[in-house]
Amino acid sequence: MQAQAAGGGGADASREVVVEARNLAKTYRDFWGRSKKVALKPLDLEIRRGEIFGLLGPNGSGKTTTMKLLLGLIFPTGGEAFVFGREATDVSKNERIGYLPEESYLYKFLDAEETLDFYGRLFDMPPAERRERAAALIKRVGLERDRKRQLKEYSKGMTRRIGVAQALINDPDLVILDEPTSGLDPIGTREMKDLIIELKEKGKTVIMSSHLLADVEDVCDRIAVLHQGELKELGRVEELLRVSDITQIRAKGLSGAAAEEIREVLRRHGGQDIEIGNPRTTLEDLFLDVVRDTEARPGRRARQG
Repeated sequence: MQAQAAGGGGADASREVVVEARNLAKTYRDFWGRSKKVALKPLDLEIRRGEIFGLLGPNGSGKTTTMKLLLGLIFPTGGEAFVFGREATDVSKNERIGYLPEESYLYKFLDAEETLDFYGRLFDMPPAERRERAAALIKRVGLERDRKRQLKEYSKGMTRRIGVAQALINDPDLVILDEPTSGLDPIGTREMKDLIIELKEKGKTVIMSSHLLADVEDVCDRIAVLHQGELKELGRVEELLRVSDITQIRAKGLSGAAAEEIREVLRRHGGQDIEIGNPRTTLEDLFLDVVRDTEARPGRRARQG
């Protein structure tokens, strides 16, 4: 299966809300309680079941902070967050969540099978289920030939692969991936994107962040762009990237002269699969525009989409 832009239609509104943030905010304070850094300004957000949702932003924009707040690893200083209808601080919800942090902290002296067995034990999985699940995941992430090697011998890309496998060991309903393609070569990146789309097709909800904007553009249904801890853009990828003031006409099987004609003339000249619509910019251009505009107009808030 080839990675492609994940679609979605009007059914979004009918799907249950898996993640909800209401004025969610986080400020880190020093020893005396004074404000040290505003990591996340009040954030309102809803993510629905079966979505692939992308978090974008420069370093320090609040992406990882948002993920940690949803996981209950840190506590908000304002607002609230809910996951599966429970408060994010309720750790019992994490039984249904798989998490890949930006840096995988794995036991280097274990091999792939032992690693997944260890994490399976944390979820009280029966031995037979752990073995079956571990074998399937090792095969899926392409580590069958290296399953008996200790993780200390793994490359960064291989470590990323086993990190994804451990995030999926409990067959989670919500998967949170922080930089999932970091360290992967182009083939590994393609396989990772295919895996993320497979999760969506199985009804899973995926939240991912990445500095590789093309990866987000390929797989995400919706994205949120954060900058300096504030939500700047929110919407469906195809809508955010559409250039609304330019009309583009595309046709198949036309001569050069016919391409300059209007739709009716195109048909008369034998045009096929004619499309008239709005061209798209790239996610990279959108991202850079948001960052530059924020620096020029610090108070600008997100367009809701």
